[in-house]
Amino acid sequence: MLACHGIVCSMSRKGSCRDNSPMKRFFLNLKMERVWQRRYANHAEARRDITE
Repeated sequence: MLACHGIVCSMSRKGSCRDNSPMKRFFLNLKMERVWQRRYANHAEARRDITE
């Protein structure tokens, strides 16, 4: 199924942080620079602000 869609399966071992470390860094930066600096009235407001 993955090969049909041109996706290469991750072959790292369980507990290896190398696969998701770029995404962890992205979400940490997003939280530090945007989310934690503001107060949102509700989930929808936060979603709109972040996607802009």
